[in-house]
Amino acid sequence: MDLTVTSEALGAMIAHADREEPGECCGILYGTSRQIARAQATANVHPDPARHFEIDPQALLDAHRSARGGGAEVAGYYHSHPNGRAAPSGTDQASASGDGRIWAIVASGKVTFWRDDLEGFRALSYTVRPG
Repeated sequence: MDLTVTSEALGAMIAHADREEPGECCGILYGTSRQIARAQATANVHPDPARHFEIDPQALLDAHRSARGGGAEVAGYYHSHPNGRAAPSGTDQASASGDGRIWAIVASGKVTFWRDDLEGFRALSYTVRPG
C-alpha cells in the first residue's frame, strides 16, 4: 500500500467533479506523502476549463503560506477528467514538475492517485480510512 486517504477527502473530490462536469474541477490535497487527510476545492481559472485545469494561483499561495506557518501540509493536487479516463493525460505529463507530490485524478466516479516523480507519474495504490 502506497497511500491512505480519508473517506471525507475521497467523497469531496468526487462531489466536486460531479458539480463541475462537463468542465474539469481542481483542488489541493492536504496531508503527507503517505496520507491524504483533506481535499479543498479551488476555482479552475484555465481559459478552457472544459478541457484543462489551472488551480487558482492565490489559493495555492495561501495553502503554501499556511503550511509554512504550521498549517496542514500541501501533499498534492487533484483534478477531474470528464472524458472518463482516470490516468494522467499528455497535458498532465507536460505540466508535471517531478516534485514528488501526489496527483489525484477523478473520472467516472472513481479516483486514482499518482506520484509526480522525476521519471514521470507512478501509480499509487491506496486504502480508504474513515474520516
